[in-house]
Amino acid sequence: MSPNRLLPALAAGALLALPAAAQDWSSRVSHVIVPQAHGFALDRSWRGIEVREVLAKVAIREQTARTTLEIRVANGGGREAEAVLLIPVPSEALVAAFAFDGSASEPTARLLLRDEARRTYDEIVARVKDPALLEFAGYNLIRSSVFPVPANGEQRLRITYEQLLRADGDRVDYELPRSESLAVQVPWRIEIDIRSQAPISMVYSPTHDLVTTLVSPQHVEARLRAGGTTDPGSFRCSYLVQKDGLSASLLAYPDHEVGGGYFLLMAGLPATLEGHEQRIRREVTLVLDRSGSMAGEKLEQALAAAAQVIEGLAPGESFNVIDYSSQPALFAPRPVAKDADTIQAARAYLKTIAPGGGTNIHDALLEALRQELTPESLSIVLFLTDGLPTVGKTSEIAIRDMLAAANRHGRRVFTFGVGGDVNVPLLDRISDLTRATSEYVLPGEDVEVKVARVFQRLYGPVLADLELGTLDQGGATTTRAVRELMPSSLPDLFDGDQLILLGQYTSDAPLRFRLDGNFLGEKRTFAFEFDVDSATTRNSFVPRLWASRKIAFLVDQIRQRGAELTEGPLQVGADPMADPRLKELADEILRLSTKFGILSEYTAFLATEGTDLGDWDGLLTSCRDNLDRRAVRTRSGLEAVNQGRNFNESKVQTRLNYSNRFWNVENVRVEFSEVQQVCDRAFFKRGGQWIDADIIGAARLLGHEEVVQFGSEAHARMLQELVGQGRQGLLALPGDILMRYEGKNVLVVNSK
Repeated sequence: MSPNRLLPALAAGALLALPAAAQDWSSRVSHVIVPQAHGFALDRSWRGIEVREVLAKVAIREQTARTTLEIRVANGGGREAEAVLLIPVPSEALVAAFAFDGSASEPTARLLLRDEARRTYDEIVARVKDPALLEFAGYNLIRSSVFPVPANGEQRLRITYEQLLRADGDRVDYELPRSESLAVQVPWRIEIDIRSQAPISMVYSPTHDLVTTLVSPQHVEARLRAGGTTDPGSFRCSYLVQKDGLSASLLAYPDHEVGGGYFLLMAGLPATLEGHEQRIRREVTLVLDRSGSMAGEKLEQALAAAAQVIEGLAPGESFNVIDYSSQPALFAPRPVAKDADTIQAARAYLKTIAPGGGTNIHDALLEALRQELTPESLSIVLFLTDGLPTVGKTSEIAIRDMLAAANRHGRRVFTFGVGGDVNVPLLDRISDLTRATSEYVLPGEDVEVKVARVFQRLYGPVLADLELGTLDQGGATTTRAVRELMPSSLPDLFDGDQLILLGQYTSDAPLRFRLDGNFLGEKRTFAFEFDVDSATTRNSFVPRLWASRKIAFLVDQIRQRGAELTEGPLQVGADPMADPRLKELADEILRLSTKFGILSEYTAFLATEGTDLGDWDGLLTSCRDNLDRRAVRTRSGLEAVNQGRNFNESKVQTRLNYSNRFWNVENVRVEFSEVQQVCDRAFFKRGGQWIDADIIGAARLLGHEEVVQFGSEAHARMLQELVGQGRQGLLALPGDILMRYEGKNVLVVNSK
């Protein structure tokens, strides 16, 4: 059925009024189930009903989505519970089916439009004194009939609704409303099946980690990665249909403080390259550390990785091997084409490599960079080391300067640090300056596996040497339309890659971009124009993703500046952060971390109960101290490796990190619940109170100028205004909320 015929066909059944006896539903049930939040006990004498799991199956056909929620709930009480199911849904949704185990007098579901849904929310919130439901006050609502949950048993429910999806040019968007609260830990398994008449270029979620499978050019399956089933927040997903070469779309968030606002440019490659002769070949040089410290399993794994890479090259691609200790040695003077003879010779050469000597990183890297370039190839270097430079030019600055001067062929240098005794900022800088990445192999991890994983990502170069230009309305190049681009240098795109570019736009004029690059061996130019009049605060993930990347960039500026400060021993009592340049960077890191609720190892103190959020000068001191001790002075060791891992994840971040996960100094993942990202605000918890980042970051006093009591008329007016802004979730935090509202510090008292 076409999308235009779908809504009338469903409306006839979906909007039928319930019988009169069912209107007073709230007096007949003991519990309300809202799987997006949690269960609510209307009868205080009952134990709560627990939502155990939700499976969401989403089928998208062109612009029509069919969402089926399979919900498993458990009753821990000793008697049967009568419950009602509430499902917040987008305004376009209509009920298609509802079923549950067992029987009831009215096994139906009814769609409540926004105003009636709001009255339902108000009634429940007033009874249970829980603000959690306010997050969904702006949505329509599907309300089920009464159903039983057996004593000490489970009930399984299935509800299906259908909706027309919003489309913007070649992009189609889907949203599944869910709570942003970190306290909600119900596992959600989400499975998506997308089919389109046109080939699908990319599927992207800014909110959750997806595993995608290309079934065919017109059919993509996706699911949440196993570790992300309890990640909070509305699930958002977009897909782009294929264009010739590169498909692109833009999402925007308005913010007058930066001029126009923030944007996210997404671009995807063709779903299939059939009909194209793939002409970008790879030239791969393996640079292997054979110093004495590599003896044993590390070197054996590195040599096995080298053999695997050479075997994995396509016919006509080329390779070389450079092994180094105190001096570098070469398999061949320049890269050679892969064939039966060169493979056999390489196997024999790898068997001759033995450990011994020091670590001459400078000369080994120089040999790789100054090789004669293989024509019409993308030149890739896989550079592996397990130690600090000990022979030749050992200065971090000298090695960086050599890289900038010697890399005239634009080789991509992918670095691998094995163990903890590596100069992490140096390896990160080498890869960052050459449009590549760095990886770290921790003690006990397999070198071969890490190298193979990176090499697999480098399969099928499709679009290389990308350069972005911005045009004014007359078609001339302009530098004033956008700024603060992250990343500033665009990466190469390999088979299956996506491009996510973030930045700020300066006015409400349409944005015009030109992307030049090497597409399958041919110079191509792609032109795109996007209106920003659809910018909305619902795209609050856009500035938050931008801020995460910006913080990573600023931290790395301090790390790289640290090379100059630590080349010799620091004097006792020396304070690198007294440098005005570093102080300015540190202050901006703290400002962005506070404003957007983004924690790192340098700003985690913001989530510590004893930290005085009203003492901005004290916060600045703590941030500077952490950056000095870690980013400036810690250049090697496992405490430097965790910084490298955090930097490399943050600089390419493409989805929200609600719980602020990062690697700590023990290289263990940590996360925080004392910081909450809600809508386009951030809140920090102190005791039972949440404090708005807009108050902290402006160095305002943490007192309040007005008190709004939960459930009062003032509270109702405030909620109505926030619903109109799409920010009603600000009132849904558990506990009292000190927030900036209409130019004042307002204390919302939710405590009973």
